[in-house]
Amino acid sequence: MRDVVLLVARLLLCLIYIVFGFGKIFTISGFAAGMAAKGMPFPEVFPYLAILIELGGGIVLGFGIETGVMAVLFAIYTLATGLIGHPFWTMDDPGARTANAINFYKNLAMIGGFLLLAVSGGGRFSLDALRHRRSNYR
Repeated sequence: MRDVVLLVARLLLCLIYIVFGFGKIFTISGFAAGMAAKGMPFPEVFPYLAILIELGGGIVLGFGIETGVMAVLFAIYTLATGLIGHPFWTMDDPGARTANAINFYKNLAMIGGFLLLAVSGGGRFSLDALRHRRSNYR
């Protein structure tokens, strides 16, 4: 049961990044404009970096490749996106403040999931486990 739960956890945690990373492919200029509006340096680079991390990294994590390392990287990335994308503490509009607070705290919950995944590993249904089994047969 543990390995099934680890598989489901991995897939659920990476799903949001794969979906929205893929979506960024079609909204690169809008995403770059949003980063520029937030005062980020080199806003034209961020969409491509986000696509690489979210779509590419999400797929890697989903397959359970270097699960511990990927989970830590996603925890850091998720914290950064929460701080940059959902700074509810700077907002005066109650609706925007509430919506961004919800998303910020969802990011924190996801970070908790990533940290658990980092210490538990990918489980039996991961490419990490397959690689480990193959190396034991040599």
